[in-house]
Amino acid sequence: MSAGLDSLDPTLLAAPMAAGLLVLATHVPLGIEVLRRGIIFIDLAIAQVAALGVIAAGLLHLDDVFGGAGTQMAAALAALLGAALLSWTERRWPEVQEALIGLLFVLAAALGILLLAGNPHGGEHLRDLLAGQILWVGWAGLLPVAMLYALVMGAWLVLRRKSLGGRFGFYALFACAVTASVQLVGVLLVFASLIAPAVATRVLSGRRRLVVAYLLGVGAYAAGLGLSLYADLPAGAMVVCCLGLMAFGGLARIKA
Repeated sequence: MSAGLDSLDPTLLAAPMAAGLLVLATHVPLGIEVLRRGIIFIDLAIAQVAALGVIAAGLLHLDDVFGGAGTQMAAALAALLGAALLSWTERRWPEVQEALIGLLFVLAAALGILLLAGNPHGGEHLRDLLAGQILWVGWAGLLPVAMLYALVMGAWLVLRRKSLGGRFGFYALFACAVTASVQLVGVLLVFASLIAPAVATRVLSGRRRLVVAYLLGVGAYAAGLGLSLYADLPAGAMVVCCLGLMAFGGLARIKA
């Protein structure tokens, strides 16, 4: 049921929008690189592997052992192991790399379902990992994510400029970024944030492409969050829809 225009409080969207801007800051350039390399589903696979780490951390109560850092450690370790595996498969079987990325995604998803099969709240937990809870993001959780993203992007720019790191360097940095993003906005929004702006601007190049991709991403996040608040619908799913429509709109304009 709609909240009504008179009852809307735009300040409720400040922290979620800031989270969206943080995600876009890293995921737009990484998404363009993913599209260039032709490994479209790597983000979905690594995000799902990171989500599997989150599930395992919860079952093992790692936050109790490591003072609240257990989930982050498990998600990061899982994502890095996934990155190492994909780096190895790209060297070993490059002709079927995209298929192997897809297989890793479904395997991680299936394992997550099995791990939560006996949990009475398992379905809700899986939904939260998939669609995220961006509307309930708080300011306190954004600073460590911002610091991690800054380190990831700084390292990526250095590696790319000096042609260092190779396959695993990119995959590892990608895994670090996705680890935080999955817990912040969910698997679906991670994928959409990476791929939609890159697809919508695929005929552009250089700095112009990056600027336009950022602007389109920001517009989609703002529209999705605003519509979700107004219509009282899940914010993550609404932003994903706006990003998807933006990507198809960009393709339609290119075709025209």
